[in-house]
Amino acid sequence: MLDVHPPHEKIHGMRDFFLHLLTITIGLLIAVGIEGCVEWEHHRHLAHEAEASLYGEINSNAAEMQGVIDDIHAQQKTLDSDVSVLQGFIDKQPMKDKSMSISWRIRSFDEVSWKTAQTTGALAYMPYDLAKEYARIYGVQQDYNNIQHQALRDATESISFFAGTSGKDADPSPEDARVIKAKVQILQAQLLTLNSFAEALNTEYKRFLAAHHA
Repeated sequence: MLDVHPPHEKIHGMRDFFLHLLTITIGLLIAVGIEGCVEWEHHRHLAHEAEASLYGEINSNAAEMQGVIDDIHAQQKTLDSDVSVLQGFIDKQPMKDKSMSISWRIRSFDEVSWKTAQTTGALAYMPYDLAKEYARIYGVQQDYNNIQHQALRDATESISFFAGTSGKDADPSPEDARVIKAKVQILQAQLLTLNSFAEALNTEYKRFLAAHHA
């Protein structure tokens, strides 16, 4: 807070008035300048901390990407096998191996630093192009999370038939198998989309880390 005090001595003439006015003006400019410098340094420090935190978070997420992509490919193979088994039920073929494994593993990515940067307003003190780069990366990351959560709901619906059955009587009828197969094929399509987003996210991570250094 800036305080302006009246003169302690009586002002004699216009010369003293303007001299006092000039003194007050200079004092105010110095005070405002110092305050502005302090605020600028605070904003610069906030942006620097946010950048370091975001770099670490992106680097950590990038380290998990190959495992995520490998999981997707493994799930694709599992669903291919499930479709073959279900087709056997539809065709009423005798099968030695009738095992199925409809599952979905959620692989989430950290975004605490991103949310903190938004909450504290640190993004406003970063260069525009850098803030835009962060927004693009975390936007793709959010799209990936949305797709896999939708797939999780569909996977749960796909196994609903088996939830209430057990033992030898658990084999689906051809009609049930057709319904389950259609749902599994939806999961296969979602896996293709998820794999596309995972590859895109992996590319974004690599591009960012190659352009920036800790």
